[in-house]
Amino acid sequence: MVLENLSTKLKDSLKKITSALFVDKRLIEDLVKDLQRSLLAADVDVQLVFDLTNKIKERALEEKPPKTISQKEFLIKIVYEELVDLLGKEKSEIKIERKKPFKIMMVGLFGSGKTTHISKLAKYYSKRNFKIATVGLDVHRPAAPEQLLQLSKQINIPCFINTEEKDPIKIYKQFEEEYNNYDILIVDTAGRDALSDDLIQEIKTLKSTIQPDESILVISADIGQAAKAQAEAFQKSCNVSSIIVSKMDGTAKAGGALTAAASTGAKVKFLGVGEKPDDLESYIPERFVSRLLGMGDLETLLEKAKEAISEEDAKDLGKKFLKGEFNLIDLYEQMEAMKKMGPISKVMEMIPGMSQMKLPKDALQVQEDKLKKWRIAMDSMSKKELEAPDEVLDGERIARISKGSGLNSGEIRDLLKQYKTVKKMMKMMKGGSPDKLMKKLKLPGM
Repeated sequence: MVLENLSTKLKDSLKKITSALFVDKRLIEDLVKDLQRSLLAADVDVQLVFDLTNKIKERALEEKPPKTISQKEFLIKIVYEELVDLLGKEKSEIKIERKKPFKIMMVGLFGSGKTTHISKLAKYYSKRNFKIATVGLDVHRPAAPEQLLQLSKQINIPCFINTEEKDPIKIYKQFEEEYNNYDILIVDTAGRDALSDDLIQEIKTLKSTIQPDESILVISADIGQAAKAQAEAFQKSCNVSSIIVSKMDGTAKAGGALTAAASTGAKVKFLGVGEKPDDLESYIPERFVSRLLGMGDLETLLEKAKEAISEEDAKDLGKKFLKGEFNLIDLYEQMEAMKKMGPISKVMEMIPGMSQMKLPKDALQVQEDKLKKWRIAMDSMSKKELEAPDEVLDGERIARISKGSGLNSGEIRDLLKQYKTVKKMMKMMKGGSPDKLMKKLKLPGM
């Protein structure tokens, strides 16, 4: 998961609290030392770390827990609250005004993922019924305009570029008459290997011409504590109002990038958590810290589920379940919805308690691989086979599907076994209690 090493260390620190006989000064001091080591290893600024841990220690020693919770629970609550405060407090959103167009200017250095995240941001807002266009004004990296064009095409977003012109101001003005046709205009600007004087001047000139409603800095999670200086420099030169932290899916420590916003006053609004256009998450500190501490994040999971399957489809499937009607087409659609929600490992970390089970990564990968193979198998089936697998899928048909899909017959039978298990569950749900269902299926009770 995002910040996996830090998450593991923080969970271990909380386990020491829950397993302790009682809360005393020594336990609090040990907790503070653990937190300091964990946060410093995650590249969080030294001063921020000591400010945080001093607050935790002071509150833990001086404040009394309310009668409704134990002292241990209160200590965990303090850690949670102070981490949320460090990482941005409450959610902060970009308030899109319904004007023509709302202009977003993107800035960042080479390698930060600026151009890629323009397409992610465009996809994010297009899913929310905004009409989007992109503009390529990075004239220094030869491949930048073409990259933006290709990424925009992938998500069916218009893109305005001119590969022959080297003056970004002229490129911007060339398409000005088109911009009023869109709700949001996302502008790519020049990047550099370092924040040089000429880059600063170019960004200032562009900002004066574009007059953006929002200036977003894309900052890479892997640059560590250098993020603070970079964020401050961009804030000084072009008054950055928002931050996107990219590459949060890698092995980067990321603490420096996430806390860089504290030095600028700009808020982290989004996290880049993968390479696909959909891999952009709203940054909500409360939910983020909850996941770090292994407490889950059901709100984000439900949002992903809503994006993956419409309310109408969910109701339709619910009716089929109640009637006991369930075929391979329904199973396929559910697998496609799961695919949209992301890898199993990411989904599991959002379920309270699941991230602490420490399921082997290879076991999760096996499940991912099985789902991929089952989708391939179903793509090789006829409509009749998908609609009535119990009636028509005999040995001869399984052999044909095996040959057509490139999978062995055992893998096809494994799919059918899974389908029958799910269908059996659906029938039992028509009138049985959850306990009876668990017993019949020989599953561990709740």
